[in-house]
Amino acid sequence: MNQIRVLVVDDEPDFLKLIKRRLTKRNVHVDTVTNGEAALAFLREHPVDVVILDVRMPGLSGIDTLKEIRKRFRDTEVIMLTGHGSLQSGIEGISLGAYDYILKPFSIDNLLGRIRAANEHAKLRIARRGQQ
Repeated sequence: MNQIRVLVVDDEPDFLKLIKRRLTKRNVHVDTVTNGEAALAFLREHPVDVVILDVRMPGLSGIDTLKEIRKRFRDTEVIMLTGHGSLQSGIEGISLGAYDYILKPFSIDNLLGRIRAANEHAKLRIARRGQQ
């Protein structure tokens, strides 16, 4: 089984270290960046399967970053992440093309399940497109 490649985008360095350590232990390849601009730059150079994207960040917001990812990297799934309990931002993210959203705090197993589901969804979409 190929390792799922994930980019986690969050402006909290301690959170990034924790999530990287926990997902790496579960056989997920994790890269991290601290803002939307860095995420877009990273994606131009390094394809990933799933982006975990914080909604609230300084500079380019998670929603604006999502819009750019949907335009430029259509085979990459995005899971929105918010620590502010905003159902509205999750709904907005889904309406703009995010695969899913998750509220902080969350269990690592819940996040891992969503990452795997998003990855499978992307694979199916790509396979269907290849059959057309």
